[in-house]
Amino acid sequence: MSLAFGAHIPFVEHLGFTLERFAGGESELHFVPRPEHLNSFAVTHGGACMTLLDVAMATAARSVQPELGVVTIEMKTSFMRPARLADDAPPGAVLRAQGRLLHRTASMAFTEATLYDDAGRACAHATGTFKYVRRPQASSGAPEPSLATD
Repeated sequence: MSLAFGAHIPFVEHLGFTLERFAGGESELHFVPRPEHLNSFAVTHGGACMTLLDVAMATAARSVQPELGVVTIEMKTSFMRPARLADDAPPGAVLRAQGRLLHRTASMAFTEATLYDDAGRACAHATGTFKYVRRPQASSGAPEPSLATD
């Protein structure tokens, strides 16, 4: 079990995202899409792109108070160009998402993130609102995070 994101997140681990920056309201994640992450046009599936942007925003929000978790309240994504690695991309080329915390209150975080291809071109941009939640206790019967106001 990896705790690179401060929590065990099986779906993120399955996709293979790596956390490269997690500080001061900013985050950076890297992603190397595999064939199963592509759509019928042989570019990264929009759902994988949205997940990358969601996690980039969430980690930016959490970077200012890592002991808390966050849950997505809403997210808007705009796609600008296909997110893909060039056929002649050098070894180590990645899709990169940069997240930023724009504003926070005691219980909410307002964020944005941009997804870049290996040439540094913006492919997608998202904004999102997250609710800070206390992490459940580390027991097998722990309750799920509640969206109810404390």
